[in-house]
Amino acid sequence: MQTLSPTGSFFVTLVTMAKDFDTWNKQKKNINGREHSPLFHEREVWWCSLGLNIGYEQDGGEIFERPVLVIKKFSKDILWILPLTNSHKQNQYYIKLATGTSSIVLSQLRLISAKRLERFLYKLPEDQFAGILIRLQGFFPRY
Repeated sequence: MQTLSPTGSFFVTLVTMAKDFDTWNKQKKNINGREHSPLFHEREVWWCSLGLNIGYEQDGGEIFERPVLVIKKFSKDILWILPLTNSHKQNQYYIKLATGTSSIVLSQLRLISAKRLERFLYKLPEDQFAGILIRLQGFFPRY
């Protein structure tokens, strides 16, 4: 946010919102205490409890949840996910989904516990998922 000073020069005002880490920590304890994780598969989009994170890491906002795409299932308990966002930026880190309302954020690849998965939403078409994997693989160094 920019504001004008009485002398006419611009001041940049940093606006920071206080995050409610205490409430998230209570919810995180409940999530960790779950006995079972839901059954999930690659290509699925789920609501996920990502919680509150630091800096520019994608988090779950006010309700601590956001949709995510399951990229890789390592076991019934551990998976790689990519978060979805309603914003779309014209750069190499965003892929707009065929639905047109959401984008995948490639730069936010994350390993999570399956206990964080809340509700199944839908399964991405195979061709779109393959395209996402190809773009994601481009970020890994090749020797």
